[in-house]
Amino acid sequence: MSQPPVTLGQADMATLIERFAPAEAVGVFLAGSRARGNAGPYSDVDWIRLARDDAGLPGDGSYLIDGRLVVVSTLTPAFVETIFSEPAVACDYLMGLRTAQILLDGEGQLARLQRRARDFVWDATMQSKADLWAAEQMVGIIEEAHKGLEGVRRHDIGRMLNARFGLSWILSGIVKVQRGVLLSSDNGVWDDVNRAVGETTAWVKVRSAAFGIDDGLGRPPALRDQVLAGLRLYVLTADLITRALSGNEGELVRATVARINDELERIGHGEPSHP
Repeated sequence: MSQPPVTLGQADMATLIERFAPAEAVGVFLAGSRARGNAGPYSDVDWIRLARDDAGLPGDGSYLIDGRLVVVSTLTPAFVETIFSEPAVACDYLMGLRTAQILLDGEGQLARLQRRARDFVWDATMQSKADLWAAEQMVGIIEEAHKGLEGVRRHDIGRMLNARFGLSWILSGIVKVQRGVLLSSDNGVWDDVNRAVGETTAWVKVRSAAFGIDDGLGRPPALRDQVLAGLRLYVLTADLITRALSGNEGELVRATVARINDELERIGHGEPSHP
């Protein structure tokens, strides 16, 4: 039986404002599922303050109030600018600003910030930055690919566990940013990225195995198979973002793809792919 949406009453708001809206805050807004109106009984309260300067505000942290988890955080002017200029930050924060519920805004700055978020366009400059970021991340995760290869070779659980995280979550984050996926929420990373790539693509199917969800036959794969799927996902990701891979980064990634393909072919796991 589904639970009805959980909302905050006026008394709850007044209590939170009194406790977590200091006079030096420019404004306060509610974000996340509470603002979107789809909160459940275990949803936290995302309480965001806008600071006047980069010194921030006191009181950031997590609190348990009347059985609810309240997470208080502060946006500084410098960080706000990164939301509109840094692709990785934009992907995680822009939709939150667009859907936030403004609670206090005496100077109108939050309203202006929200309009700016809603008017934001992912332009060529942002895409160029996203491509560069993605290429650097693909190089950075080569170590995880090597751990995966060595872990599978040795049947080393520690190495495979380390590789599994990088070859699932980090690869997903790379695609999210390179494709300019503005997450609907932090819980939307699975569905939003899948939709951006294409629900029926090989990348999405292999991603499901790398995360340990579905081996293609409706069963959760074993750890070794998750790592092998993650290695395959590295290859498919390199192909997916090939436009971003050039110069030294491209050479390093292609060499890693070749190494992975050789090993997958040797053990008969999947069809090699060359970006």
